[in-house]
Amino acid sequence: MKKYLDGRRVYLRPFEEGDAIHIYEALLNSEFRKLTGTQTFFTIDDIKAAYEKFKADRTRLDFTIVLKETGVVIGDVALNEMDYLNNNGNVRIGIYNKENYGRGYGPEALRLLLEYGFEVCNLYRVSLNVFEYNKRAIKAYEKLGFVKEGVLRDELLYDGTYYDNILMSILRTEFKTEN
Repeated sequence: MKKYLDGRRVYLRPFEEGDAIHIYEALLNSEFRKLTGTQTFFTIDDIKAAYEKFKADRTRLDFTIVLKETGVVIGDVALNEMDYLNNNGNVRIGIYNKENYGRGYGPEALRLLLEYGFEVCNLYRVSLNVFEYNKRAIKAYEKLGFVKEGVLRDELLYDGTYYDNILMSILRTEFKTEN
């Protein structure tokens, strides 16, 4: 077991052979699909192929989120779209099961990734996108120091309704390793 980034209750590690099933099962959950805005259906082989491709992409880092206490994979997080010329990047996160929502695991995992992005990758600005109905995530991002920058109005059409896509970011100078 490789712990790349070690937190208080979670650690981040690279994807391993058996991890595709966790993402596949999460994508079968309608609430998870809506929170992430996922409308395409994927096979396990699609997911494996995507993560193989991601490994070769020098502009991204993908990790699973693992509970330290049990060793169970509860989600994944990525630092992607890294632009080393302008020191920018983007993050995305997914916590797979409802029983792990609202427990602070996501913010802890994001804090680990942001610390790595700012200190090791020398990023200055990290952005993310979140859909307007994901109030819990917006609150968590704001608590981490993300600031709302703009809105892509009615960008997502999900189940017949249009939703705004909110752009948020945090600068290295705004990031605090502990709240």
